[in-house]
Amino acid sequence: MEKQHPDPDRAATLSRVTRRSFLERAGAVAAFGLSSAPSSFAKAQATPPSSSAGSTFLDLLRVPDQAAAYESLDRPLPLEHSGSEWRGSGVEVSARLAGGEVAITLSAPGVRLKYLHLRWNALVATDLVALGDHWERSYGDLGWRPIIPERVMPWYFATWDGSSCHAYGVKTSARSLCFWQLDPQGVSLWLNTANGGQGVQLGRRELLAAEITTRAGSPGEDPTHALHAFCRQLCSQAALPAPPVYGCNDWYYAYGKNTAQQILRDTGYIAGLSAGNAVRPFSVIDMGWADGSPAFPSMARLAEEIHQSQVRPGIWIRPLQAPAGASPALLLPDARFGSRRQRTRERAYDPTIPESQQIIAGKIRQLVEWKFELVKHDFSTYDLLGQWGFEMGADPTLPGWSLHDPGRTNAEVLRDLYRLIRGACAPGTLILGCNTVGHLGQGIFDIQRTGDDTSGRQWERTRRMGINTLAFRLPQHQSFFVQDADCVGLSPAIPWQLNRQWLDLLARSGTALFISPGEGSRGAGQALAIRQAFALAASGGAAALPATWRQQSTPEQWTVPGANAGAAATIRYDWCSPGGAYPFTV
Repeated sequence: MEKQHPDPDRAATLSRVTRRSFLERAGAVAAFGLSSAPSSFAKAQATPPSSSAGSTFLDLLRVPDQAAAYESLDRPLPLEHSGSEWRGSGVEVSARLAGGEVAITLSAPGVRLKYLHLRWNALVATDLVALGDHWERSYGDLGWRPIIPERVMPWYFATWDGSSCHAYGVKTSARSLCFWQLDPQGVSLWLNTANGGQGVQLGRRELLAAEITTRAGSPGEDPTHALHAFCRQLCSQAALPAPPVYGCNDWYYAYGKNTAQQILRDTGYIAGLSAGNAVRPFSVIDMGWADGSPAFPSMARLAEEIHQSQVRPGIWIRPLQAPAGASPALLLPDARFGSRRQRTRERAYDPTIPESQQIIAGKIRQLVEWKFELVKHDFSTYDLLGQWGFEMGADPTLPGWSLHDPGRTNAEVLRDLYRLIRGACAPGTLILGCNTVGHLGQGIFDIQRTGDDTSGRQWERTRRMGINTLAFRLPQHQSFFVQDADCVGLSPAIPWQLNRQWLDLLARSGTALFISPGEGSRGAGQALAIRQAFALAASGGAAALPATWRQQSTPEQWTVPGANAGAAATIRYDWCSPGGAYPFTV
């Protein structure tokens, strides 16, 4: 079946894509692993209990009990285990424990290795609930759930036993795309070392595929606090310091039909509502602009006019997008979309080609030359890998294609792309990644869009996408980067009482706060609420935390610490429309 991009509001500008069932793909991998384990796994020892008496913490900082390597899922490579290493079929895998971490390295000089599966046998308490992360943005689907053996949990996962929150993950900047599985008999870690949709050609290079680390929680510790500490522990480099981020973005009323006049109108509006704030807001121009067009005669002049309003200019860009006349020799192959028909506007540059890198960097440098201070770059995960995060399941790419340079993993290529964008920016330019892999952009991006699009047309998208990602990716805020749970789409189509709550929560959370101020949404009451929210956001927010994280996918109760060590306040929001949640695809 065919399905549009998960935000129907972008349907006019994006192609239709085929959705592969998450459960079908994850289940296929799990089923194969079970059927092939006796022949493909190299075992280290008999099953040991991996938690101490009275504790649900799992000891993963040790040599895995089993390991399996694959050129493809139907081509397992037999390995023999010895000490902390596995060898065979031209593959060498090592698990080295040092400094409270387990470093997984591999070499495969003559093999195109695509998957590595590591397994720790353990007695896992069956009454645990677990939280996982997502490949790129989340899609309203994060949450604490019972143990689901086939569940794919990219990058890290946490468990809660009713008292303690324990966490397990791979450090940021991993050179493979990693996900975890948890079941009553143990823990699995899958490392995807693909290049495009095939195994990587490492040659003589040894790949540090991932570094595993864990954190044992303390009884009574708030899970959000525990996970925030763990996210800091996961960082391979310090997060970039960033002041509070707030302002406006035109997408959720213009939807690509924007003009310079509209942008200046928005800029003047937020300038007046942020007067006196020490930290100045951003006015971000989203998709739809074209320098020299009738709607945008001069982007450099527009940036200067935004500056003159004491507002900071920001701009959206799709860095891998190639025009219709681009040389095919510089482009990614259509095969990354499988059997889906690629549309002309989806032509994308291959970022492993030096000439393509120059074009991509040139796009970013042009924005900086125009004096834009925030660059929001979008679509690169989809453009490179051919799938949205909700389609990826256990395999982020479709098979049968490679990049121009087959010697680097997809994780390495993405990380290099992010570094290329960073290097093309001027000092002080803020970078906002959207449809990007936060685990690979940590330390490179200042801000990360952590969820799929909210909406200025349908509240249900905001409820599912915005509130869910704010609640369950809040631990990444100011540990990985500044979290952006997306905009408040102000329009007559969204009841103000719902958007007012979303505006209030974003301001209290201290995360990025952007509004899309459409026509008919600028009454006196709305202006007052926005002014108050901007003042709070500019001061850093109020450190709001989800209180009903265990019970609800979009928590309605949030706690705000009291001033001067006073009692915390609990705030309740009503997220559902009067008719309840919208039961159809949004």
